[in-house]
Amino acid sequence: MQFVIFIAFTLLVGIVAYLATRSTNEQSEDGYFLGGRSLTGPVIAASLLLTNLSTEQLVGLNGSAYNEGILVMAWETLAAIAMVVTALVLLPRYLKGGLTTIPQFLERRYDTMTKSITSGLFLSGYVVVLLPIVLYSGAVALIGMFDLNTLFQMEQSQTLVLTVCSIGIVGSIYAIFGGLKAVAISDTVNAIGLLIGGLMIPVFGLMYIGDGSMAAGIEALYANDPSKFKAMGASDSAIPFSTLFTGMVLVQLFYWGTNQAIIQRALGAKNLVEGQKGLILAAFIKILGPLIVVLPGLIAFYIFGDTLDPSQGDQSYGMLVNKVLPPVLLGFFAAVLFGAILSSFNSALNSSVTLFGLDIYKQYINKEASEVQVVRAGKAFGIGLAVLSMVIAPSIANAPEGLFGYLQEINGCYTIPILTIILVGYLTKYVPPIAAKIAMGVGVVMYSFSQFFLKGYVEAGGGEYPHYLHIMAIIFLFNIGLMLLIGKLKPRAEAYQQQYTKQVDITEWKPVRLMGLIITVIVISTYFIFT
Repeated sequence: MQFVIFIAFTLLVGIVAYLATRSTNEQSEDGYFLGGRSLTGPVIAASLLLTNLSTEQLVGLNGSAYNEGILVMAWETLAAIAMVVTALVLLPRYLKGGLTTIPQFLERRYDTMTKSITSGLFLSGYVVVLLPIVLYSGAVALIGMFDLNTLFQMEQSQTLVLTVCSIGIVGSIYAIFGGLKAVAISDTVNAIGLLIGGLMIPVFGLMYIGDGSMAAGIEALYANDPSKFKAMGASDSAIPFSTLFTGMVLVQLFYWGTNQAIIQRALGAKNLVEGQKGLILAAFIKILGPLIVVLPGLIAFYIFGDTLDPSQGDQSYGMLVNKVLPPVLLGFFAAVLFGAILSSFNSALNSSVTLFGLDIYKQYINKEASEVQVVRAGKAFGIGLAVLSMVIAPSIANAPEGLFGYLQEINGCYTIPILTIILVGYLTKYVPPIAAKIAMGVGVVMYSFSQFFLKGYVEAGGGEYPHYLHIMAIIFLFNIGLMLLIGKLKPRAEAYQQQYTKQVDITEWKPVRLMGLIITVIVISTYFIFT
């Protein structure tokens, strides 16, 4: 019965996405890559949230909460402020320029080579890190939830390969053959299910703890270990409080404001009003994110704290689902989880296809390519990328513990260099292209040397190495200074002026600033509550 419900809900999402996208011209660049620039606020918000929320958060962030407590909510709550900044500062500039990809802006601001290097960094991050890990973590979650090893009578490794391939194939169908609108529509349906299913876990968990009473469950949860409810992390915690003002700000701004897989949803807005509505709505919902990706980890600690050691924190979420969720609802929740897995996979894949088609194929391989040829080449690349990700994913079985934190640290290799040149590009007029190239090269080398060589050397000698979020901030400031210095010594011949393409209306949504202020106050207040 559980499996039947799972299949039925998954098919429902596919049917809805197909019916909603039949009228979209998928042969044009705007139609395929940006959904015909027709996305509305609610669709953008839902797609943003579900693209972000996947098994590496449901499993990984709840696992971190199991070990560290509520302080890991910073990954969720501070994201809301980053979305406000994106809505007010970055999105108006993106839509003014009629951008399809972030690297397109870099080409206009700097030069083609800068765009190509950035596209390469994005693609390498998606191929090597994001896509395989999403497939792997999703497969592991589903295997545990349905006990697929027993169902298929296979060994763990065989079941893992089968599940990875299944997720990859279904996700590829959405992303490659449906384009952005199919991804966004399927995300909207899945987002509704995820909000319902994700909230069911803490509700049933608290009722389990409180013998049927949520209020009693909350009291028991707090009384069990009050230290788990301290939002300000100590210097030796996973997220020291000081990092909220350094690298955490930069990571959030990069992810929500410049990451192609995320911001592409807002770039597909029919106008600035709808884009800002989508970001603000998503920000309000994001504040509630800890209820789904932090609170279950605390509940799991209460229930399994005596049976799981810290290294097994990532297993706690699946164990909690099986422990507290009524069997009749397990199929629905598994379908919702499957949707979240697909969303992260197909969103990253769709963005990779977009970057390749517009920034590499049309730029270097076939400069005279028609829109139909660009779309076709992008689809072919996407198929190859999906296959490669499916091949790599099973090999992550021996990945380090604490998958979520590991992901954030690795991603620093390209996040800081890209964020630096985008911000300098918008905020200055005379910094030359050579400054962007040097900054990207220096940023990648410095961060890689720091985290993969120097850190190990210092710790092996008994020393204490700075948190990776602090390292990000240091490199960011260094790169900013380097670019400004080069701009002073060798400025552009002419000041950069952004042109308004008039592809979409960029009239500002009137309540956006008030809504942004309210969101900021709520986030700050949260930290005063959990001091």
